[in-house]
Amino acid sequence: MDAVGLIGATRHALARTRRVEDIVAESWQAQALAEAVGSHLAVNGPLELRSEARGLSESGGRACAALRSPPAGRARAAELTGVQDPRTVLHGLGGLLGEVGIALVAVACGADEETLYWQCVEAIDAADESGDRVRGLLRQLEARERLQPDVAAEPT
Repeated sequence: MDAVGLIGATRHALARTRRVEDIVAESWQAQALAEAVGSHLAVNGPLELRSEARGLSESGGRACAALRSPPAGRARAAELTGVQDPRTVLHGLGGLLGEVGIALVAVACGADEETLYWQCVEAIDAADESGDRVRGLLRQLEARERLQPDVAAEPT
């Protein structure tokens, strides 16, 4: 499945969650998707983006580790088949990571357990780092397109 569809599915699932465990699981899904998109762009994306894309992959992986609770079943990110429009994917992923951060703040504020609170704080920090990487990739894409306007719609 293309990254846009996976981002939409994750956004929809996150919006439906009500239980803390489900919010944490969907946050993990979003970060696994950030890791997968970063890995895909690091291997298949334009050369100018590959270093920052590796950074996105690494920050997504750290965030998954911080959440320490992969969801039951398969990670949606495992279904990633491609990134047809990097700009659209990165905008969607950035929005999703922002929503994850907001959801995790709500969980942290209501946490009765200190362990859950600190887990959320680490995951919020990691989501912020992933979001910074996404914004960096978008800036690089814009600079690339200014220099080479004919590559704006190049699929990866």
